[in-house]
Amino acid sequence: MRPPARHPPDSTRTQMLEILTSPALPVKHGFFTRKGGASSGIFAGLNCGPGSSDQSEIVAINRGRVADVLGVPRDHLLTLKQVHSARVATVTGPFSASPPDADALVTAVPGLALAVLTADCQPVLFADPVAGVIGAAHAGWRGAASGVLEATLEAMERLGAIRANISAVIGPTISQRAYEVGPEFYDSFVDESVSNAQFFINGSKDRYLFDLPGFGLRRLRDAAVGSAEWTGHCTYSDPARFYSYRRSVHAGEADYGRLISVIRL
Repeated sequence: MRPPARHPPDSTRTQMLEILTSPALPVKHGFFTRKGGASSGIFAGLNCGPGSSDQSEIVAINRGRVADVLGVPRDHLLTLKQVHSARVATVTGPFSASPPDADALVTAVPGLALAVLTADCQPVLFADPVAGVIGAAHAGWRGAASGVLEATLEAMERLGAIRANISAVIGPTISQRAYEVGPEFYDSFVDESVSNAQFFINGSKDRYLFDLPGFGLRRLRDAAVGSAEWTGHCTYSDPARFYSYRRSVHAGEADYGRLISVIRL
């Protein structure tokens, strides 16, 4: 069998990338900002979303730069067809066909880079460094409410992880001050559990402001994860560093870029 194809790293370009990390994750990982990519126009920067209307060859260049930084072949940078579900894919190698419909990945195989794409939703990276098990989840409000974070923990446990040893870090996501929702959104959450009212504050008129990272942290802590934190970065309020779906809608833009968050053993 041939070894996986490797491309020579574009060292000048990869040095321009901005990568946020957390000391809570003692394995190689990164929440990449939009800086240092090859995309232009409304996608300017490191757009890693093949589902966007950006040029596919440019998205491939951006993803290649990320793979180079993580030190993996480009086909070992694994992303999913994200569908806002609680489905988790357990991976042991590169996908042989199209990526599965799921919103989280877990593995115990060194050399695989697990990645999720976001543009306001929560990217959550997980690691049990003792067991050598990692995970990555895409958790918007729908996925988080459906249990994608808990499902990721359960999938990691099936690979040998111990929940008390797992660290989980939420990367750049939309903050409460920027996440305005209607009364029907509030009602659906409170109907599910009265305690969910704590994640809302009053906005203008009949609107509310929803605390997505606060909701994610509570789900993780209630699941008895070893540690859980948010990096504190708001995607909506920092256009120079982050893509934001909601900001693009408010600006009347036709599309938006996708940020990538990655972890590997």
